[in-house]
Amino acid sequence: MMNCLHALAVLILTPFITLAQDGSVAPKYSNEFLSIGVGADALGQGNAFAAQASGASSIYWNPAGLTSVNKWLDLSLMHSSYFAGIAKYDHIGIAHAIDDKSAAGFSFIRFAVDDIPNTTQLIDNSGNVNYDNITTFTAADYAFLFSYARKLKRPGLSAGGNFKLIHRKVGDFAKSWGFGIDAGLQLKKSDHWRYGLVARDVTSTFNAWIFDLTPEMKEVFVATGNVLPQNGLELTLPRFIFAANAKYDIGKKGIYGAGELDLDLTTDGKRNVLLRTNVFSVDPHLGMEFGYKSIVAVRFGLSNMQYIKDFNDNTSLNIQPNLGIGVQIKNFQLDYAFTDVGDASIALYSHVFSLKLKLDKPKNMLK
Repeated sequence: MMNCLHALAVLILTPFITLAQDGSVAPKYSNEFLSIGVGADALGQGNAFAAQASGASSIYWNPAGLTSVNKWLDLSLMHSSYFAGIAKYDHIGIAHAIDDKSAAGFSFIRFAVDDIPNTTQLIDNSGNVNYDNITTFTAADYAFLFSYARKLKRPGLSAGGNFKLIHRKVGDFAKSWGFGIDAGLQLKKSDHWRYGLVARDVTSTFNAWIFDLTPEMKEVFVATGNVLPQNGLELTLPRFIFAANAKYDIGKKGIYGAGELDLDLTTDGKRNVLLRTNVFSVDPHLGMEFGYKSIVAVRFGLSNMQYIKDFNDNTSLNIQPNLGIGVQIKNFQLDYAFTDVGDASIALYSHVFSLKLKLDKPKNMLK
């Protein structure tokens, strides 16, 4: 466990060192914790969810989906762990129907690693190893999303947007505040087809970093050949998601089948995804769902399509399969997802649970 935490400490500090060395203000994978996804129903479908997103979780996937909220309050809750429980990922979403055409919502996301050993002072000035000098710190990323959506004049068309605040903190020696805007459209073309378009960080998201290294840490950075990080600005470049969803009944007994394809187009350069250029990259996600009415559903998804090399320098395509199941009883919905089934991908597998609640207006407020 100590070795894992030490490795994570290096991974967390490395981006700040790299940012200082190359001088880039728009690094690749900026604010990447916001790409993990929320809701076991969406994760079970490989993050292919922008066209069908509804309720409080649509704040994350496509804010235009908020117009589907038909209750006084819609809640979405999720907790998951990564790296054998070392990293914690939490989400809460709250949506409220203002009237029959508009809705508002708020979402909170936290991704954090706690109790990371700070080993920069492990060796004292005399060259001796002193374990008493080891302290711990927390690296945490926070996002606060404020959303609004409204049905447009064209039947079936909705538009929505997010204003988001981002706070990232690494112990007492690095922190940032940022803000950005997301926008989304959702079109219900028919009873069978839905389409979605999402522009995340549409104006680029600005993150202002402040570093406060102790004199001892500065000495370690210099001694190890690293450039001291400087206060500066980090930009998260826009990401566009194009989505299409189809849903059809199978027979006449309430059984249905649905499928969705999402294409994530990133603009921060070449990524290790299925389609990539030096300017942009396209990462596809495929999800399927089969269910009985609105009571139970089983899900399957494909995501994280990457090219990897083995020890013989041979390149192959690696795909992450996901599975999920959901149960809904009246206004209560419980979902489970098992990501990276069979550990088929280089990404780590995880068990994810999420809960959704739809609440009517309290009786004492109806008077």
